[in-house]
Amino acid sequence: MPRIAGVDIPGEKRIVISLTYIFGISKNLSQKALKAVGINESIRAKDVSEDELSTLGAYLEKNFVIEGQLRRQESQNITRLKNIGCYRGLRHRLGLPVRGQRTKTNARTRKGKRRTVAVKKSVKEMKG
Repeated sequence: MPRIAGVDIPGEKRIVISLTYIFGISKNLSQKALKAVGINESIRAKDVSEDELSTLGAYLEKNFVIEGQLRRQESQNITRLKNIGCYRGLRHRLGLPVRGQRTKTNARTRKGKRRTVAVKKSVKEMKG
């Protein structure tokens, strides 16, 4: 398995697809990078030489924000939103959808598993 930017990319897939396993690299960016470095998109990742891999890795590090740096940048942006107390920051803090989606139904990914709320019995039922 070839290794670029600290990520093992699958050797059996085409290099253009394998690069998308790196966080922050889409298929479009992958195609641009391969064109800039001069590597054919259709060859398998295992068939790319070590020189080409190191050149490609250096190009990606220099021209794109990827992997750890990108994750750090995203978390800093979210922390900033939380600290300034804006609406988006509050939604992040509460674990609710941030981009205006409905929450009456369908927010399960953000809200988590359903928690059943106990029904309170009225005073009349307790006496009788």
